[in-house]
Amino acid sequence: MGPAARLLCLLLPLPGSLLGLSAGQGLGLGRRPPPQSGPEGWGLGGGRRLLSLELLEEAEDLSLALLGTGLPGQLPPGCRELLVGFANSSVRLTGCLVRSARPVRLCQSCYRHFQSVTEQLENITRAVGNSSESNCAKSLLMSDRVQLVVILSQFFNSTWKTANCANCLKNNSEGLSNSTIDFLDLFNTTLMCFERNFQGQAINFVPSNHTEVCRNCSQTYRNLNALYNKMQKMTGQGSDSEHRTPLCIDVEDAMNITRRLWSRTFNCSVPCSDTVPVIAVSSFILFLPVIFYLSSFLHSKQKKRILILPNRIQSNASLVNIQEKYS
Repeated sequence: MGPAARLLCLLLPLPGSLLGLSAGQGLGLGRRPPPQSGPEGWGLGGGRRLLSLELLEEAEDLSLALLGTGLPGQLPPGCRELLVGFANSSVRLTGCLVRSARPVRLCQSCYRHFQSVTEQLENITRAVGNSSESNCAKSLLMSDRVQLVVILSQFFNSTWKTANCANCLKNNSEGLSNSTIDFLDLFNTTLMCFERNFQGQAINFVPSNHTEVCRNCSQTYRNLNALYNKMQKMTGQGSDSEHRTPLCIDVEDAMNITRRLWSRTFNCSVPCSDTVPVIAVSSFILFLPVIFYLSSFLHSKQKKRILILPNRIQSNASLVNIQEKYS
């Protein structure tokens, strides 16, 4: 017989004074009936009180045992600890994602929290192998149709994959990659250059030509743009547009901010270094037909027309004279 059944059986024969427990009275605070006058009443009341105290002590022991065992659906202490650990790490990661939404700093700010959530979920799923812990994993992951733990883990993984944060981190996700660190340092240097050369000028939202910014920050901006293009080639983004792997959202957003400030806010432009060779080749191709026809005209041999006069047939008179001469 289980503890709950035993407790119910003990509560049924209790006297009316103990039925006040169901109305919210304590175990030791139930109203006692007034003692009856006379020896019989005293003996009967004393026996009832002794029986009630014994039943109360046993009922209290069984209730404590029942609370220690747990009601159906409650988690054991070890499983509860795993759930609390996952909940705390999820709260920290969610707060970090929201705070890093604009400007986008998801990967560089939240990778430690994401790794903590991943480890907590692995601790829960790793419990499937053991008989005592398998019930904990099933209770947390497969006990109901909502499956909040699974939904939260899928949301975090989907967000992390959509942001392509793996391209900003090392292989073991213990920190930012060297190329990402170099890019962020150069990005901060570029923004500091913009701010330093922008001070003292009129602040407006109409794009205008800021000469100081364009002249003093041109080399820094070109270096940042070159590093970004190099990182794109490293990930294969520039080779095939259909199967390319985008950079992480932190790097892309930082480059978009820099280009927007450079072209729209400051109205700057970077002159192309290949302008002179392109103009030279274009001019050569343009004048190539002229050179060809001119050289053909100068070096061609002019053929003179030679007129060949045909022999005319002599008249009959001359022929008669010739015949008479030879005759």
